[in-house]
Amino acid sequence: MEMQDREVYVFIAKLAEQAERYEEMVEIMKKVAQLDQELTVEERNLLSVGYKNVIGARRASWRIISSVQQEEESKGNELLVNLIKGNRQKVEEELTIICNDLLALIEAHLIPSSKSPESFVFYYKIACYLAQQAFDEAIAHLRNVNGECYMDSTLILRLLRDNLILWTTDVTDEEDDGADDCITSAGQQVPAFLFSADSL
Repeated sequence: MEMQDREVYVFIAKLAEQAERYEEMVEIMKKVAQLDQELTVEERNLLSVGYKNVIGARRASWRIISSVQQEEESKGNELLVNLIKGNRQKVEEELTIICNDLLALIEAHLIPSSKSPESFVFYYKIACYLAQQAFDEAIAHLRNVNGECYMDSTLILRLLRDNLILWTTDVTDEEDDGADDCITSAGQQVPAFLFSADSL
């Protein structure tokens, strides 16, 4: 692909952003990323904005659906609860596909084509951000889990917490303020009790 074509892709991605057509923005920036050339700061930001909005919209949907599900469960409406669960599962599957898609793009194209330390840190932060989002969502709903599932869930959360600590430490080695960006998400600090030895 010629540089002119790449510039056209970037222009179309900016247009998609202005029109709030984030799905298209992601698809266009994926094409740029798959050229296996280091992205510019502007291109990295376009890719990030696109994915964050696509993921963010589904996370918002998931929260609303989960809230309605809890409401109907408290009323004992089993039929509606089953319908809602189907919708929630669909959103969860979409989120999984999108996140796996982004991680595969980072692993197969973006990191191998990176030359500057800033690029490496940027992509590691994105992977860290996705893990942090999953961690935050799980913590928010941990109180609703009972019995054996609770024990399994807490074990998984411990592993994720430990990985987040390792990842943020790795990022901090390359950029002093990297950990703060990974440890926080949506303006919220990870609950301190999760980082104590006796937690979970």
